[in-house]
Amino acid sequence: MLIGVLALQGAFREHRRALAKAGAAAREVRLPAELEGLDALVIPGGESTTIGKLMVSYHLLESVRELAAAGLPVFGTCAGLVMLAREVVEGEQPLLGLMDIRVRRNAFGRQVRSFEADLDLPLLGKEPFHGVFIRAPWIESAGPGVEVLAEYQGHAVAARQDNLLVTAFHPELTEDLRLHRQFIGMAASLTPWR
Repeated sequence: MLIGVLALQGAFREHRRALAKAGAAAREVRLPAELEGLDALVIPGGESTTIGKLMVSYHLLESVRELAAAGLPVFGTCAGLVMLAREVVEGEQPLLGLMDIRVRRNAFGRQVRSFEADLDLPLLGKEPFHGVFIRAPWIESAGPGVEVLAEYQGHAVAARQDNLLVTAFHPELTEDLRLHRQFIGMAASLTPWR
């Protein structure tokens, strides 16, 4: 299992480390050629506008969009959730537009309003998942094909649709590998996706 981690900006090193601990080989992706041979892709947290502009500059936006539309499993965290969304509530930025969700960027507030919270995430079992929220988005609305996996204060903060998995928080900043393992298992069940 070879999982790419988009490495243009944000917490890509932490994702690569978490994937390795969870038992998957990981490769940093900065150019379209580095998408070749991947079984899955992670789009990390960071600044979604910057990530979107860099994806355009490096000719990755269309490549990732085409691969994900063809079935490549993709896990987007925080800014990665925003990138996968069909629509953002405010502002204009490049999006992959693959997941039938409408999101609000920085929904919980600015950097100083960042927080941590235990989340009920039944997909992972009974033990709560400790979510790290940094200038986090939330899912404002989701289409009928989207399964909401977790909520915080009435707002959807984790979801999946077909080959796509998203969280508004940063699982890579904890020692809890359950979400990374879940994604690896999801990717394995969808492989070969081509």
